[in-house]
Amino acid sequence: MRGAHPERAIERRVEVDGIVRAGQRVVVACSGGPDSVALSAVLHALSKPLGLTLTLAYVNHGTRASAWQDECVALAIAARFGLTLRIVALDGVRADEASLREARYAALLSIARAVDAGAVATAHHAQDQSESVLLALFRGAGPTGLAGMPARRPLGEGIDLIRPLLRVASEDLAAYCRFEGLPYAIDPTNDRAADARNAVRAALDALRPAFPGLDVAVARAAEVVAQERAGSARAGLRRQVRDALREQEGLRDVDFDHVEAAVRALENGSSGRFFMKAGTSLVVERGRLVEE
Repeated sequence: MRGAHPERAIERRVEVDGIVRAGQRVVVACSGGPDSVALSAVLHALSKPLGLTLTLAYVNHGTRASAWQDECVALAIAARFGLTLRIVALDGVRADEASLREARYAALLSIARAVDAGAVATAHHAQDQSESVLLALFRGAGPTGLAGMPARRPLGEGIDLIRPLLRVASEDLAAYCRFEGLPYAIDPTNDRAADARNAVRAALDALRPAFPGLDVAVARAAEVVAQERAGSARAGLRRQVRDALREQEGLRDVDFDHVEAAVRALENGSSGRFFMKAGTSLVVERGRLVEE
């Protein structure tokens, strides 16, 4: 995180991405780890400007004796931000990852229905997305798999599962917690390479020193694939910008964030000149690209 107020970069990212919709009631899954603690804090910071009503939820899987420490962290975060915390303990659930995940989402959906929420937010981040995309690639998946985890998908009738942090690196979430003085717990099971996902995690850890920004780049690519597959309005605007740059023979080596700035201006009906790289710029007037 960089800039005069690096702790606000994540908040700005979440607000600009629009995964969290203004005026919603949102259940925030808070496991007590740094990722979910940061998510809780970020959404609390955005709750006033976006008009959000938040409820925290802690799901105890019953698989670790240290889970009470995670619950204490969730309680501390709820107290700090003055939020209600709903706690659910899973009973009689098989201990395999798929069964626990299904039971966890069912519990979160039940909480969302109880508080009349329209969304359940989880703290999946860029590293999680990298793992999902690579696992799909190794299975020989097509565009659906390479799109990774969706930022928003239906969880139940009238309730969406949202993942606002898919383009945020986990180290930035931990840094956010430290900057804000927020407590968090570390899950010791994260270091066990007992399944395919954790094997991929270990391989990615070995690659990251050689490829800084790997996870954010993979998350961005997955998002682009998903939007292209869906034929979204943003995908169409992105093609407009790229076509305009191609006409100038200036598409090569343009930073993705510069393209996205112009795309947002087109979406919002804004005006301005957007510098893509040395000697290459685009002009947007009232939400339209203008030839010079």
